[in-house]
Amino acid sequence: MSPPLPGPLAALEPLLGHYGYWAVGAVVFVEDFGVPAPGETILLAAGVYAGAGRLNVVAVAVIAFVAAVAGDNLGYLIGRAGGRPFVHRWGRYVFLTPKRFEAAEAFFARHGGKIVTVARFVEGLRQANGIIAGTTGMRWRRFLAFNALGAALWVGLWTTLAYLAGNHITAVYDEVRRYQLYVLLAAAVAVASLVVRHVARRRRER
Repeated sequence: MSPPLPGPLAALEPLLGHYGYWAVGAVVFVEDFGVPAPGETILLAAGVYAGAGRLNVVAVAVIAFVAAVAGDNLGYLIGRAGGRPFVHRWGRYVFLTPKRFEAAEAFFARHGGKIVTVARFVEGLRQANGIIAGTTGMRWRRFLAFNALGAALWVGLWTTLAYLAGNHITAVYDEVRRYQLYVLLAAAVAVASLVVRHVARRRRER
């Protein structure tokens, strides 16, 4: 029997204890196409459970990754098919008001594809980035590549920290959030490195 989940994670203990991996996949999935759900929190809770031996950490990471990518791609399809009118009509039901959407869309347009990766670590953008990518007409393959990279970094970071930190995860989480800018910069550098490598390889091939 594992110890109780610490701090705010305790609210998810009944859900995670009863449904296990299904809870992880479902909550992460619905959060990623705009539904206000505690995707990041349940990922942390599942990591703590894995550290206590109640879940397999590899299974948690794989399920969360697949759910994150699938959820964002559903959001992409919603944005691509419904466009701005759909978001303006229904977005308010998931706290994506026209004003918030326009601000996020402008930010997205300024930073291009790399923001899909970085958005994974930003509350608000994480839930809306697939929808915004669809409404702005980003090519699906480009979105999928940046989105998969962001999901892998996000899942890898929080699952590993929760697994290693165990019942101290709330303190670790607060500390990491305090230095979130550095996390975003590290993610941006990783994306830039991949882009430079890809461009250099294409030039060599020519």
